[in-house]
Amino acid sequence: MSSGIDELPGDEQIAPSVAPQDPLETLARQLLVEIGEDPEREGLRDTPARYARWWREFTQYAPGSTDTVFESSCSGDLVAVSGIHVWSLCEHHLLPFSCRVTIGYLPRGQVLGLSKFARIAHQHAHRLQSQEQFSQDVADDIEKLTGSPDVAVIGKGEHLCMAMRGIRTPATMTTAVWRGALQDSALRTELLTLTSESFRGAGF
Repeated sequence: MSSGIDELPGDEQIAPSVAPQDPLETLARQLLVEIGEDPEREGLRDTPARYARWWREFTQYAPGSTDTVFESSCSGDLVAVSGIHVWSLCEHHLLPFSCRVTIGYLPRGQVLGLSKFARIAHQHAHRLQSQEQFSQDVADDIEKLTGSPDVAVIGKGEHLCMAMRGIRTPATMTTAVWRGALQDSALRTELLTLTSESFRGAGF
């Protein structure tokens, strides 16, 4: 039976818009199939979407402002910030590594805001890389933002690419970047002495 309402020319049903699927979801489903899993079973049905969200969240991390500096008269006095804990991803195996970071520098007329050290470390942690490159990148930013060439960055990391595969043995890897005056053995010793309690408390 006719409704009595004539459809006007060009009137069409408009389908509701559907957000396109993240390509990472497709990759996650393929991965599950390749390792013998059923991506439709209970427990895994929403895993591809969660996997995609995690990768986007991790790689698109925004640290906020990292460049706040203050004028200071304490030029030449060692500043040390320790106990910064970050997670990153090994570029060789796409497995996580955790790293405890210590940063030291000799200010030259201005000091970097305290929270900026952690923000800088997290900014560089949220990418695929090696621990060696991470330490160098953090040192580069500290040097650029403070205007001081006297910078040190020490990282102590535990890598799941060693603990979960291959030898399957946990171990701690230490990287150290020493620049400018902080290449001097006396200043190295001072920095390590000031921050040694932080490393002991972290289990290193």
